[in-house]
Amino acid sequence: MKAFWDNRYGEEDYAYGESPNLYFMEKIAELKPGKILLPAEGEGRNAVYAAKKGWKVTCFDISENGKKKAEQLAEKNRVKIEYHVGSVEELVFKDHSYDAIGLIFAHFPIGARQIYHKKFNDYLKPQGHLILEAFSKKHHQFQKSNPKAGGPREESMLYDTRMLISDFPDYDLLELYETDVALNEGLYHVGQASVVRFFGKKDLCKIDRAK
Repeated sequence: MKAFWDNRYGEEDYAYGESPNLYFMEKIAELKPGKILLPAEGEGRNAVYAAKKGWKVTCFDISENGKKKAEQLAEKNRVKIEYHVGSVEELVFKDHSYDAIGLIFAHFPIGARQIYHKKFNDYLKPQGHLILEAFSKKHHQFQKSNPKAGGPREESMLYDTRMLISDFPDYDLLELYETDVALNEGLYHVGQASVVRFFGKKDLCKIDRAK
């Protein structure tokens, strides 16, 4: 997978554009700026946007080329971001240290997804917020007719609402739904898509009851 993403992010153009994901932009506007973690951040479009809005941004990806493009974008927009290269297993962040986590089209293999999501949940402060948009299991219908629709071809890497409730049980669900959207994100997220959206606040009471 590293070779795939290094190749994609090694292209001259930004694979998913320079503008932030619209759902991320909408939800982050509802929050007071603080510290945010952005896993699988690619070329940095969401990280740079968050930094422009006053957030202290930490992000990571497995691609060196992704980091280079992200830092170029940050310099162009005159902001600073902290970008690490490595896998979820390799990188360690302090528990309960982030006010928000953004998972934007961050898809993981079925054997790793729950482990990774638990790690991200541990990094989030109590009462912190999770913003997630990902391709839903219904997205295959759009992939079949449009090669630029984007998303994993492996169905097990696509999400649904039940999966997210299971992975993130200790949240007040502010939003959780599936919907069809028209994507216009760079070269590889273009056209109709089916997505699942999660916006939640980590709940102290639910955490205590789970102990």
